[in-house]
Amino acid sequence: MIRSLTVSNYALISNIEIDFARGLDIITGETGAGKSILLGALSLLLGGRADTKVIADTSKKSVIEAVFDASDVSGLDTLLADNDIDADADGEVILRRELSPSGRSRAFVNDTPVNLTVLRDVAMRLVDIHSQHQNMLLSDNSYQLAIIDSLADNRQLLAEYHKAYEIYKGILREYTATRDMIRRNRDDADFISYQLDEIKALSLVAGEQEALEEERTILENAGTINRDIAEALDALDGDESGALSALSRAASACNGLADKSIGDISPLAERLESALIEVGDIARTLRDYESRYRDDPGRLEAVEDRLGSIYSLELKHHVDDSDALIELGDRLAHKLEAIENGDTVLEDLENRAKAAKRDAMMIARTISAARQAAARSFAAALEEEARPLGMKNLRCTIALTPTRLSPTGIDAVEFLFAFNKNSSPLPVRDTASGGEISRLMLVIKTIVGRKMQLPTIIFDEIDTGVSGDIASRIGMMMSRIAENIQVITITHLPQVAARGTSHYKVYKEDNETSTETKLRRLDEAGRVDEIALMLSGDSTNAAARETARVLLSATN
Repeated sequence: MIRSLTVSNYALISNIEIDFARGLDIITGETGAGKSILLGALSLLLGGRADTKVIADTSKKSVIEAVFDASDVSGLDTLLADNDIDADADGEVILRRELSPSGRSRAFVNDTPVNLTVLRDVAMRLVDIHSQHQNMLLSDNSYQLAIIDSLADNRQLLAEYHKAYEIYKGILREYTATRDMIRRNRDDADFISYQLDEIKALSLVAGEQEALEEERTILENAGTINRDIAEALDALDGDESGALSALSRAASACNGLADKSIGDISPLAERLESALIEVGDIARTLRDYESRYRDDPGRLEAVEDRLGSIYSLELKHHVDDSDALIELGDRLAHKLEAIENGDTVLEDLENRAKAAKRDAMMIARTISAARQAAARSFAAALEEEARPLGMKNLRCTIALTPTRLSPTGIDAVEFLFAFNKNSSPLPVRDTASGGEISRLMLVIKTIVGRKMQLPTIIFDEIDTGVSGDIASRIGMMMSRIAENIQVITITHLPQVAARGTSHYKVYKEDNETSTETKLRRLDEAGRVDEIALMLSGDSTNAAARETARVLLSATN
């Protein structure tokens, strides 16, 4: 249920804070007082489109925030966890939407920034808003199917079916792509084989090009390298004046001094011995390099020829290196294999597609059976619930027609209604008036809400176009729904308003510079005033006030 709603700097609303109660919450007010503004603000929390035109004071942002008690909402904790949103231990969920004058919109769930898709997914588990324009949904076949699936409790089965269906469609796409590839490649088989032979003829090894290019650089500079090595070796170990000879003589001299006990000379002798070993190791390493990097014009020519062949083929196939040529060869080989084994590959894919279709069809039939059962019970419940609302002759038929396998299963649905004894059931768009559609939607919401245990349902003037006894019965139905589900309804009917457990009045108030929409919770005296005003247009009318008291006492 919605515990509270706060709206600030939104259209005519400067700041409103509402604490809602369990049961049936009534919102009333004159036309144009701002009831639709309040609903528009709430719709933003459900992922509605943001428009900076609603920001009254452009020097600050507009904020809409609602606090929900979601302790009994199944699956919500998983949804929050999947989106890295911390769940409250007491089941409290806070939705917030912020609109900045610059046009930026931000959404939060439990103070965690989220995108609108996540906000919408969470909000859908918490509240359902029904307004008059949604009556058109009753003619929409996909909406009708969603109702039947909700009543059949098909959510888990549909999730399994969607997976199976996507596997089936994926194999079909693979089959089509493979078939088309084989057809194209068969026409080019000789050319593909020629290209592959060219690549195979090079006998390429992974990383070969890079290694050859490094070797070529060394071979091209072999003369300079050897000259530098020879010069270094000469300086280190060339003759009696070389570094090694000089270090050896110095080490011997220091050792002699140590024998003569001249000061602390021993560490110097040890350091010279270490230097002699290190320089000797450097000289040996340089000799290894000297033997390795010989000037070899023949090898250089062979390396350049090999690289030339590789570069030529890379240019031909528009690739960057020899590894890419190897990958190309693998792809060409795969194409040839597919051509040679095309019939076998296609047969395997066809068998896999048939098996996947059987799996999907098995689940689809189970879903269809559940839909058939739900449709029959729903039609009966709809007729029974609608009769007290002035539709005593209503007959409802839920037509489920078999279809080819589709993303929604193997059923097409259509709701058919007859409102008179001598009428045949027809689609609702061809037979129902606006008032009848509103009442049908109320009944549908009642049945679906009872089945799904939706925490909160909001009705926006769904009772438009009815009066008298029917209005009273609509109020009774909303009151019954509110025994298990929080219901918030915006109404102009006193018979409905009198049924509320809580009553809020929306009104306009002028100050020195502007007109603002306000809201207050009515006490018992205020409810009498408001219902009398709704009855007669005059809250002081004695007869209207007495009728208001009678309505309130009859419903409480």
